Amino acid sequence: MLAPRLRASWQRSEHYGLSPEDMRPVFTGSVDTASLLYECGHEVLQGLHRTLANEPVSLMITDRDGLVLCRLCDDSSINRSLDRVNLAPGFYFAERNAGTNGLGLALADRTPSLVRADEHYCTALRGYTCAAVPILDPITGSLAGSVNLTTWSDSSSELLLALAQATAGNTTALMLARGTGRRPRPTPRGEVFRVYADRFRQQGDPYGAVSRSWSDAVATACTAMAQGRIVAAVGEPGAGKTTLISLARRQTEPRERVLSARPPAPDDAHDWLTLWTPELDKDSTCVIVSGVGALPAWTAAELARVFRRAHRTDGGASGRLQPFAMTAESYAAIPETLAPLVDTVVEVPALRSRPDDVMPLAHHFARQHRGHAVTFTPAAERALSAYDWPENVRQLRRVIRNAASRTEVIDTHHLPAEVFTDTVRRLGRLQELERDEIVRCLTEPGTTVAQAAERLGMSRASVYRKVARYGIKLPDRTRPKRS
Repeated sequence: MLAPRLRASWQRSEHYGLSPEDMRPVFTGSVDTASLLYECGHEVLQGLHRTLANEPVSLMITDRDGLVLCRLCDDSSINRSLDRVNLAPGFYFAERNAGTNGLGLALADRTPSLVRADEHYCTALRGYTCAAVPILDPITGSLAGSVNLTTWSDSSSELLLALAQATAGNTTALMLARGTGRRPRPTPRGEVFRVYADRFRQQGDPYGAVSRSWSDAVATACTAMAQGRIVAAVGEPGAGKTTLISLARRQTEPRERVLSARPPAPDDAHDWLTLWTPELDKDSTCVIVSGVGALPAWTAAELARVFRRAHRTDGGASGRLQPFAMTAESYAAIPETLAPLVDTVVEVPALRSRPDDVMPLAHHFARQHRGHAVTFTPAAERALSAYDWPENVRQLRRVIRNAASRTEVIDTHHLPAEVFTDTVRRLGRLQELERDEIVRCLTEPGTTVAQAAERLGMSRASVYRKVARYGIKLPDRTRPKRS
């Protein structure tokens, strides 16, 4: 008997229109060999390949859509066999193309997966055992691809999944080392927390947002929820999607309890569902499920089943859904099983599209952190308002809290170097340190460029050159005209 995850995968395979005798691997004429995923994954696979040179194990890296980017194996018999089923570079091997298989299941559920012999949906794959592990982007936490190890079904598979997990971990670590050098994104913990009503007692937006685009988005969500429609807020990470839905719901039902559920780590998904789904049966409760695009496929399907079941009757034959909402980076990111439940999609504008909201939010976060109002100098206000905030409100909150922890009058030298930088070029660790030191010296009150150059041990011309290279923009400071 199939395990629940495998059974759910078989059901999805049937839903895609596949039969056990039917596989549809799609071939593409191009494979992105210039990506960071390919570069790091291929290098890690080469090291493992040297160790397993005489073993009938095929080592592969795929992208997030199941496209096989590379395959390493010296065993000619298994290579010929895999070529016959198109498990080769340039072919898509996700569930919708090849039914239940190791890499397809790992990508769908975002968790390590082992599929043996007859557990494969399509008969052509039942001669293999496949172990696959998803690779997550170390900065964003988004799905980047997978590592897949395939061998004969009659071979020992005890260590196959452990090898795949180690390979995926090494690939992620190498991607981080060659990326921006920032710390990896924390793993999902599946928090469930209550949004308390007392934060919303005042009129308007308690966070002080004043821009038209934000107000229009809140109004759209408010109207939809007042009509009993299911809302999905979509937008960039950190833009305030959950906050927007909470505000809209409070305007519709000010006394209602609002719970926010963040996605869990894949291995914790069952406990996560058990923890909060009973709340859907309680009156005057609205649940917001954040980041549904990060949910394992089986979890999304179970969530859809729970949502459909959570009807309550309004004294007649008709019923309406217990209030709930969801967030995702885009409508396309919403799992197929949840997307049909959505009635209204609300686009949440990025912070760079609403610069008028920056300072009201900054004052709110500072007051929230210190317990009283905090002052910003005009130069600090100009720097904060001019920055693009690529990580949106989440980044602004972090910057303001760090600055407010140090002072009650926030000036430019209390702000991090990132606020003064507009370059999109990836910097190495040493370059970041140099940029940060230049910004630190230039933002010291009363410091001239000549004084900063002296402290840095370089000429004024070198300072100007590096300011241009790193895209540093400082308020109240202009470059001298060149003849």
